[in-house]
Amino acid sequence: MKQKSKAQSFMTVFGQLTRRHLLVFFKNKIRLMYTLLVPVIIFVVYIFFLRQLELSTVRNTLEDWNKEYGLSLEMSGQLQVYIETLVDSWMLSGIAALSSITVSLQTNNVFVEDKQNGVNRDFASAPIRRSALIGSYVIFNFLVTLLVCIVYLIICFVYLACMQEFFLNFTDFITIFGVMLYTTISSTLFTVFICSFIKTEGTMASLVAVFSTAVGFLIGAYMPLGMLPTWVQTVCAFIPGTYSCALVRYSFMATPIAELEQYVVEFIPELTNGQELIAELTGTFGYNLEFLNVTVGPPYQMLALTVFNIVFLALNIFSGKKLADVLGVGKKKRAKRAGQAAEQAAAAASASAPGAGAAPQSDETKNE
Repeated sequence: MKQKSKAQSFMTVFGQLTRRHLLVFFKNKIRLMYTLLVPVIIFVVYIFFLRQLELSTVRNTLEDWNKEYGLSLEMSGQLQVYIETLVDSWMLSGIAALSSITVSLQTNNVFVEDKQNGVNRDFASAPIRRSALIGSYVIFNFLVTLLVCIVYLIICFVYLACMQEFFLNFTDFITIFGVMLYTTISSTLFTVFICSFIKTEGTMASLVAVFSTAVGFLIGAYMPLGMLPTWVQTVCAFIPGTYSCALVRYSFMATPIAELEQYVVEFIPELTNGQELIAELTGTFGYNLEFLNVTVGPPYQMLALTVFNIVFLALNIFSGKKLADVLGVGKKKRAKRAGQAAEQAAAAASASAPGAGAAPQSDETKNE
């Protein structure tokens, strides 16, 4: 019974702490709006500025095939739809994977503020197990990140439907949400571990600014990794988000690529092997990764992401106490000890002064 009551007490405290973090996050309207708008802003920038650039890259590839095989791409409106679907799915899925990292990173502001403002000092003085506090920070981060990513996915689905580029079926829906769930777990473990070592909001703001800018290129969200130098690609192989981005792309693009391949084979008879065209297109805007001349397909991407999740889970377990660090306690103890040492030194100095030794001597003569 005691063990059961302890478990119930732990879960109650854990739930209350998680609720508290959520309330703190959602009450800050500016931070909430900024977190929600980050993926939307990137989405809008792509629609108005980058979409035509990406489409022109694919059109150049098709024009080369047009010259070689004598194809008339202008007469095929359906092919144009497939190409636009391919490009939009590639970019939107990359933004989705990027959002899981950037949103998770910004959400960590809550426990950094708790450290800096001394809230953790109150938690430390309360009868709260540190494991409950640490776990509540991680679950809170996961819930907020997953919520924002789901909102963004809904926006993507509405956009694809409005552009008549919606080729996803029920299986694709399940795959997309399953991959995003797993990606969110990976992003949470990754960012929480990094931010657990941060103690001030200023340092956190600098990290968010630098990391959010660079990570989009390092995981291949903005451009194919094959366009980066070889040594940069090697670095990208050790970032969990690289595999998350590729898996999200696979879940978005598997059906559109299959539809495009079927269309090319059936309606462009000039091509003896329509898979050649698909292979070249997906080689430029595909979801397969290649590191050191080794192609990493979706099954191995999932395996790599699982290994990273296990590693960062272990790292968070061993370094999780840093999430609940109480800042300033060490300095106060040192200051208190220094004050006590100063008082002892002052007492010793006053005792050894000439006037201080005369009084005891006069008392002894008086007693005699």
